[in-house]
Amino acid sequence: MPDSIMSIIAADGFGLLLFATMMAGFVRGFSGFGAAMVYLPMASQVLSPFETLTTLIVFDVMGPMVLVPRAMREGHPKDVLRLGVGMVVFLPLGVLTLSLIPAEAFRYGISAICIGLLIMLVGGIRYRGLLSRKMIYATGGISGFLGGSVGLPGPPVIFLYMSSPNPIEVIRANTLLFLLLSDFVMIAVLQLSGHLVPSALWIGLILVVPNMVASMLGAWIFRPGFGRIYRAVAYLIILASALSGLPLFD
Repeated sequence: MPDSIMSIIAADGFGLLLFATMMAGFVRGFSGFGAAMVYLPMASQVLSPFETLTTLIVFDVMGPMVLVPRAMREGHPKDVLRLGVGMVVFLPLGVLTLSLIPAEAFRYGISAICIGLLIMLVGGIRYRGLLSRKMIYATGGISGFLGGSVGLPGPPVIFLYMSSPNPIEVIRANTLLFLLLSDFVMIAVLQLSGHLVPSALWIGLILVVPNMVASMLGAWIFRPGFGRIYRAVAYLIILASALSGLPLFD
C-alpha cells in the first residue's frame, strides 16, 4: 500500500471519510438512495473532486452488492436499463465539465443539488402520471451529466421515482440498481478520460467493508410499511451533510 495512503489514514480527515462512508451505506440500505448525497459533501472537504469520485465509486460498487438480489425482485430492471442508456450518452460531457471547474465550485454544486432536491421533495412536488419511456431516457441523460460533473447521478432519478405513484419498495429497488449501474459506467469513463485516481482506489477499497456493513444494517431495519419515516430520516441526514459541505462553513 503506498505511503501516501497510509498518511491519509493517519490524518484527521480519514475519520470524516469513514463516518461519511458508514452513514452513506446506512442511508442507502434502508432507502435505496442517498449514498452519494451523504458521502460527497463530507468527503469533498478532505479530497480533491476526482479523488472524491474515485473513492465513492469503489466502495459504492461493492457495498450495495448484498442488496442486489432483493432489488432485482422488487424493481423494474427494464426501466433501469433505459435510464442507463440516457446516462451513457451524457456522462462524458459531465466529466469534461468537472475537469474545467475549480474544486470550490464542485463543492457548492454538490450541496446545491442535494438541498434543491430535498426542497422539491419536501415541498410536495409530485408527478401523478405514468412514467413514459421518453421521460425515463431523458432523466437518465440528466443524471449522466450530473454524475460526471458533480458526482450525483441520483437526484433526477430519485425525484422522478419518489414523485411517482410507485410503491416504496419499487422506488428503493430501482434507484439502488440505477446508482450501481452508474458506478460501473463512471469507472469506465474516468479510466478512458484519464481522471481515475490510482491512489484514491486504495482509499475506496479500505472503505468497502465499513460501507457494506452499514448497508446491511440499513437493509435489515427496512420495513415497507414505514416508508415515510425512512424518507424523513434520509432527508435529514442528507441535509446535514449538504450543509456541512458548503465551503463557506470551512
